[in-house]
Amino acid sequence: MAEPRPATDPALGVVIVTYRSSDVIAACIASLRAATGVALHVVVVDNASPDDTVEVIRAAVPDLMGAAEAGQDGIALIEAGSNGGFAAGVNLGLARLAANPALDRFWLLNPDCVVPPETPALLASHDPGPRGAAMIAHRVVYGDAPDKIQIDGGVIDRRTGITHNLNQFASADSPAPDPSQIDFVTGASLVATRAHLERAGPMTEDYFLYYEEVDWALRRGDLPISYCERAVVHHVAGTAIGSQRMGSVASPFSQYFKHRARAMFLRRHFPAGLIGGAAWSLAKAAQLRAQGHGAEAAALLRGFFGMAPPGAVLAALSPDTRAKIGR
Repeated sequence: MAEPRPATDPALGVVIVTYRSSDVIAACIASLRAATGVALHVVVVDNASPDDTVEVIRAAVPDLMGAAEAGQDGIALIEAGSNGGFAAGVNLGLARLAANPALDRFWLLNPDCVVPPETPALLASHDPGPRGAAMIAHRVVYGDAPDKIQIDGGVIDRRTGITHNLNQFASADSPAPDPSQIDFVTGASLVATRAHLERAGPMTEDYFLYYEEVDWALRRGDLPISYCERAVVHHVAGTAIGSQRMGSVASPFSQYFKHRARAMFLRRHFPAGLIGGAAWSLAKAAQLRAQGHGAEAAALLRGFFGMAPPGAVLAALSPDTRAKIGR
């Protein structure tokens, strides 16, 4: 993005929410700056990172713009001042970008993602068909195993609230999924349209972490989800909060907030699934304990059944975050 771009290049707004992302954000930004055939309007929202994430961003972007310039072609930084969670950061970025009437698509991108130079232009110019689209899904592969798919779009088990990744672990050259089978697009790399934003409104913020994008997708009405077949994003999961990665178990922090959010999601959208959700939680916790992951099992149960976070999880939260989740 450092070089002038032709006026005919399609435009794409990008929101990146950072928190303790100093180890990954520079590579993410570098990959976006190498994008071709697209005018990117990037807003990085930092949720009060306690490390040197902001300093790394400033060093990576010599021409960094201020928050007031967000929405222009380039990269701007918004320092949120507190950690209100993923959706709160997204909503700050979306509000700034949506004020630019030239932007019709908004790409939510995790800081631990790296994108090939052609992917942004593919997402910006993808034709969803005559019905339009609420969201545009695309292939996300594992950053440390790029020959394996992480997710091609997600589906929801309404009986338990568990979500499943389409084509997970399949070869990266596998056929694309039928977009009509996709229930939601992963928040790690999600393109939403202005039509969806105007219909659904901003993301719901009280989940804090996880299920925000699942909830958002269910508020799309009759707007379909489209799939951009040639776009690929490389995602290294779990760099800040310990989400599950290939061959690993999610951290107690991740377990607590994921299953807390799942229970909230079920109550809002599929309350009949709370019984199945509870049974699944008990069975999964028993499995984790049998595998020697007692702390993870306890965190899962405390999250789903609405209890306070385990001490180690609580200690990792700042005072403003504890207030945000009501603890």
